[in-house]
Amino acid sequence: MRRIAIVGSGMVGLIAAHGLRRAGHHVTLYSDRTADQWLNESRPTGTAGRFDMALQYERMLGLNHWDDVAPRGEGVFLTFCPTQHNQLVRLFGRSQRPFQAVDLRLQCHRWMNDFENGGGDLVIENVTVDRLDAISAAHDLTLIAAGKADLCRIFERDANRSVYAEPKRNLAMVIATGRMSVDGCPFLPVKFEFLATDGELFLVPYLHKDHGPSWNIVIEGKPGSRIDRFAGVKSGEEVLAITKKIVRELFPWSDSWVQTMKLADPLGWLTGSIAPMVRKPVAILPSGRAVAALGDSAISYDPVAAQGANGGIKQARHLVERVAERGDRPFDAAWITDTFDDYWDSYGRFACAFNNVFLEPLTPAGQELLIAQYGSDGTAGNDSGRQRIADAFFANFDDPTQLTGAFNDMAESRAFITKTTGRSWIWSAIRGRAAIARDQVRQRLTPREAIVAGQGLPLRQV
Repeated sequence: MRRIAIVGSGMVGLIAAHGLRRAGHHVTLYSDRTADQWLNESRPTGTAGRFDMALQYERMLGLNHWDDVAPRGEGVFLTFCPTQHNQLVRLFGRSQRPFQAVDLRLQCHRWMNDFENGGGDLVIENVTVDRLDAISAAHDLTLIAAGKADLCRIFERDANRSVYAEPKRNLAMVIATGRMSVDGCPFLPVKFEFLATDGELFLVPYLHKDHGPSWNIVIEGKPGSRIDRFAGVKSGEEVLAITKKIVRELFPWSDSWVQTMKLADPLGWLTGSIAPMVRKPVAILPSGRAVAALGDSAISYDPVAAQGANGGIKQARHLVERVAERGDRPFDAAWITDTFDDYWDSYGRFACAFNNVFLEPLTPAGQELLIAQYGSDGTAGNDSGRQRIADAFFANFDDPTQLTGAFNDMAESRAFITKTTGRSWIWSAIRGRAAIARDQVRQRLTPREAIVAGQGLPLRQV
């Protein structure tokens, strides 16, 4: 049995705490708030939507308390607009297994109580850098899962792995209640709205701690854009009101649905920005002892591709397994570095690269994928080549090792299209471009033409 300290009671710190306790180690969790404070006095620190690979580990640890009550997200409904109101591409990607987003305040409250009731040691303390030395002296391994708090700054930015030095988006998040369906989509999706000139907006099916099924809305504005409107807001009501204005002006096809939404609770909102960053996984304290970074303390993701919670849980699982392999040998700086490097090579680099795809203009290779899937509809039983591409697009959020390369390499993109459809990528490119051109014409019809097209009549009959 090893003595292990974890500083931070967010999702990833708690997952690691439960995993290490289950493996037979003595674990002390340091939290800056009680379980009840998490539930009743905190803001959720993000959406924390998780896909199947992360959820499998939660179930293995017996932490899946909400499977029967959380909304069963089944895929993504994406609308890509190169310019305002131009719905150039739509994508309906279905997942084989549902994803889940549960209010972090509810999760952390339950998981902290589970940890303490299961024999873990819980210490309520706002740990400082000076205090870390005493904590690390009393433990074989100390993990810092402090999210984006000041404590993570003891870990140096890794310039070789960090693409960005500054935030790429100004962010807002708000939790709202509303109708749990999306017009035009045959399943319950994440609704993605991409406006290339301005930023992104996505609505995630969510389990609120009080209201149950609801929506977690994340707004990502390019600095100075028409979406970047949240500086100085002081309430969730204000965030939701601005969000409704953005939808009405920039994404009017979702307006009637979003306008009916109501704020879930006064603390259910955030604004700010995140500099996507990979940090060096080990910090040396004044005493010479080494501590390790975990979760957001190791890799800070912009939320655009939902890799923060998923990547953090996978890192925690990887670390728990490596601790078991270490036996009685010391958890020194070299071991911490090697453990993180293995995680980075096997998963982390793919998650970061996939996340960055959405923070930059879409690559030609990425465009080829969207064109090839054009015409996907997400209906149950659809096994067409274009639907398989759309489904693979969404599956990559769960496992970014699968398709990320195809977003950045044209040869890999075309090879994937050919393999997935069973036909040459050239055929998919021609068919997709022709369908997009047809629908672009329909978007520009006169009112009478639009009425006739809406009745399903061929254009030549207008």
